[in-house]
Amino acid sequence: MAASNFSSVTEFILEGLTNCPELQLPLFLCFLGIYLATVTGNLGMILLISISSQLHSPMYYFLSHLSFIDLCYSSVITPKMLVNFVSDKNTISFLECMAQLYFFLIFVIAEGYLLTVMAYDRYVAICSPLLYNTVMSHKVCSIMMVVVYSLGLFGATVHTTRMSMLSFCGSRVVSHYFCDILPLLALSCSSTKINEILLFIIGGVNTLAPTLAVLISYVFILSNILRIRSTEGWSKAFGTCSSHLMAVGIFFGSITFMYFKPPSSVTLEEEKVSSVFYTTVIPMLNPLIYSLRNKDVKTALRRVVRGRQLA
Repeated sequence: MAASNFSSVTEFILEGLTNCPELQLPLFLCFLGIYLATVTGNLGMILLISISSQLHSPMYYFLSHLSFIDLCYSSVITPKMLVNFVSDKNTISFLECMAQLYFFLIFVIAEGYLLTVMAYDRYVAICSPLLYNTVMSHKVCSIMMVVVYSLGLFGATVHTTRMSMLSFCGSRVVSHYFCDILPLLALSCSSTKINEILLFIIGGVNTLAPTLAVLISYVFILSNILRIRSTEGWSKAFGTCSSHLMAVGIFFGSITFMYFKPPSSVTLEEEKVSSVFYTTVIPMLNPLIYSLRNKDVKTALRRVVRGRQLA
């Protein structure tokens, strides 16, 4: 992440989500509620999976990492946004801005690949159930998670290193509520061509590769499900996949809308709206999606609650 910084700017001013003073308090309360729900839901999911023996399987191992990633990248963005709603001057230092960008990119890239791994897990479980324990062993799952986080680190390091080498000598106002790639590129007074190429290539790979892998996995899953004759088998198969498909659709839909196009074709106002989904809403929704639509999670939660009541 370290690189030579030719910028004469030592701090930025975050424009925030809105400039309307009368909306600041309602938005603060709204996003505070969302963030508290995000922290509670994801921490609760991690703790539930760790203490419930019936959830000690690859599917829930990956789900606990999904909750961890959602908690982390939401915490990189939301607390600063909440402070900005109630402060007079929304400043952030250059180093803090680069750090926020770096850690946000690590977790958002990692989430895309983790959702891909989870799709592969469902493919093996439905299409090769007899080999599931062998193919999805603890060692294999651990290696997959190392790869997921490594890809996040690689993408974040490349983008943030190039960003820190740009010169920012004009306006200090970032037309956003956090330090994201596109609004920072708009402020640079040096050439951003390399950054735009990297964004298109790395962003394209990090979006298209997981999306295609998920689609291919579900083509095989669907073809296998269509061969199931019993209604109970259909229900069980769709039950294990529907939550994941919903999470994938929301995440990749908002990411693709935002990043898989040249920066010049996206207005900064559009970016703010899209960013709200993948920085605040999605981290809150994922634990709800997987808990409300998953019988194993609901059963484990009931057992934990009953155990406490008996204690």
